[in-house]
Amino acid sequence: MTVSIPVLPINAESPALLVLAHLRWDFVFQRPQHLMTRAAHSRAVYYIEEPMFGDFADHLARRRDESGVIVCTPHVRAGFSPAESQARTAGLLAGLVETEGLETYDLWVYTPMELPVAAELQPRVVVYDCMDELANFRGAPPELRSREQALFRRADLVFTGGQRLYEAKTEQHPSVYAFPSSVEVGHFAQARQHLPDPADQAELARPRLGFYGVIDERFDIALIGELARRRPEWQLVMLGPVVKIAPEDLPRAENLHYLGMKSYNELPAYLAHWDVALLPFARNEATEFISPTKTPEYLAAGVPVVSTGIRDVIRPYGDLDLARIADGVDAFEAACAAALAEIGTPAGQERRARADRHLSTLSWDRTWGEMRDLIAQAAAERSYSAQGQPFSYVAGHDD
Repeated sequence: MTVSIPVLPINAESPALLVLAHLRWDFVFQRPQHLMTRAAHSRAVYYIEEPMFGDFADHLARRRDESGVIVCTPHVRAGFSPAESQARTAGLLAGLVETEGLETYDLWVYTPMELPVAAELQPRVVVYDCMDELANFRGAPPELRSREQALFRRADLVFTGGQRLYEAKTEQHPSVYAFPSSVEVGHFAQARQHLPDPADQAELARPRLGFYGVIDERFDIALIGELARRRPEWQLVMLGPVVKIAPEDLPRAENLHYLGMKSYNELPAYLAHWDVALLPFARNEATEFISPTKTPEYLAAGVPVVSTGIRDVIRPYGDLDLARIADGVDAFEAACAAALAEIGTPAGQERRARADRHLSTLSWDRTWGEMRDLIAQAAAERSYSAQGQPFSYVAGHDD
């Protein structure tokens, strides 16, 4: 069953876009939200979340986000095998295409694990936007890598969320393009305009060193815990949901403050009252390929940045001396102290000016525009005989 919603007028200059996502639309606002809100300016975008399971009949719940994106959440009766559940989800998506009258549409895939739900689709162009090496994350299903190989065989285009991912994927597909994390400079530059201090951090002393994002296995809890112990005069502000880490495993101290998840619109106000912005990522398999969206966002806010040695932070931000790179608690503490000492100095002002010049070359609008052009080019290059072929996926290909 598909739940109908009113369709608002849209300047549909391009075919609709069906997006298979592994992140909830209302979770942390990041790459998928940046790109799909822009795609929705010129086409219908159906953002398909992973299913919810329960004691109810199969149906597809839909709602229109204020951005214009139509968020679709499959609801599938519990009790079936993963393969059966994905087959039932595939039926819901086929019903969506039929109900909406989508004769021509493109498919955008974030998670290879959901590839079987596209079994009944006949997209014009298939895009794999590989924003992370999901197979390296804690709890990743063992069949994820074989499903990614199946997706490579079907995809017309592969976009990667960073340069390190590009290097890893470019030998696996003939049309791979690197699109590292970009930034809405104007949004984060609001932090330079004396915004009011949010109530839950307003009473904290200075200096404040902050982080926002998902707190999971990529976050170096040992580093933050030791930094808090060594520097009790520094207030460490942590914003974001805690995922895959037990609350009792998080370090605790009087100067360590977990303030929870904040909306994208709230972030500039917090940044406006931080002295240093942190990227305290652990060095492990889960962080080898990350390209943190926070790096250019922190810099756009005008806040000095200290990061551990993440490849896509080193290149370009460390190489350009826009962010300090330090591994190990001794070096990280020293880098934070140096960043604090540079605040208000000519050297600090010069570093910020160089960062601003670099950021002037980045925008999510530009990123989406380049992606859109590549999709159009891929569509034009598709042979007539290939168009409209069913999306090929055979479950038996899993190793």
